[in-house]
Amino acid sequence: MESIITVVGFLGAGKTTLLRYLIDKFTNNGWDPFVILNDYENANIDAQQLTNKIELKSIKALSGSCICCGGIMELRNTVNRIPERINGITLIEANGTSDACSLMEFLGVGINDRFFPPIQISVVDVKNWQKRGEHNELESNQIQVSSLIILTHLAKTSASRQTFVIKELKELNPTAKIVTIDDLDVSLLPELLPSNNTAKKFDHQKAHWASCSTDLPKLPHINCINDICYTLPKSILRVKGCTKIGQENEYTYFERKPDGEIHIRPFNGVPITGPKLLTIGPGSEPSVLEKAISESLITANLNQ
Repeated sequence: MESIITVVGFLGAGKTTLLRYLIDKFTNNGWDPFVILNDYENANIDAQQLTNKIELKSIKALSGSCICCGGIMELRNTVNRIPERINGITLIEANGTSDACSLMEFLGVGINDRFFPPIQISVVDVKNWQKRGEHNELESNQIQVSSLIILTHLAKTSASRQTFVIKELKELNPTAKIVTIDDLDVSLLPELLPSNNTAKKFDHQKAHWASCSTDLPKLPHINCINDICYTLPKSILRVKGCTKIGQENEYTYFERKPDGEIHIRPFNGVPITGPKLLTIGPGSEPSVLEKAISESLITANLNQ
């Protein structure tokens, strides 16, 4: 039988970093992973970033629908159509605003008998845990029915902060095991059991956020990325983009996380969606994105 592991966590907590780690470890230990990605707008850009670790045929990018409600049928059907493999294991990365409790409740119904009941791993950003303002309830919901909680972003946190966060996590989910990636033994993951913790009631509509995307032209200078990210309102909690910079032949990927940090790195291949700018959170409207792009290009031209 094949295990199903779902990875949940707030925007920018480190889900994709954990997913990459799991793919490497499982592959190196003789497992054959199949990966399902769900994100707002389009998950194909994220899927392409994994092709240096796993073949594209073993990755399925779902539409931008909410997999914890309207998109659950697509998710369930995708799982049931996964080819049988020797030592197969299925990894699902949910988008950063998923109602994790509803996801586990619905995903476990209608799955083929060749799969074990799905288990859930939550990724918790220790630095920013419960500093989400009106979204704190959503973040706490995401760990309540997890069998395992992975702590991330510990580098710039004090021992007292770490102790405080762990205490709160145990109060919300007393049965989950809490570790860091460095302490994670992936060989034990397929043996984890679904959580029997009782989740607090959560208004599912709080997991439904605004999102949008627009075409992103070639940017004359890498500073345009910072200009775009700084111009977009703070109510937009996640920014992602992919395009070419200056005379470079390769594509560049960038993201702005909820805490405002901007990360820039090379993109693997050519984006099948074309160069795009994507945002998640209140204020995500095409006109807002287009204005930020336009202003960055004007600034770049003035600085030439």
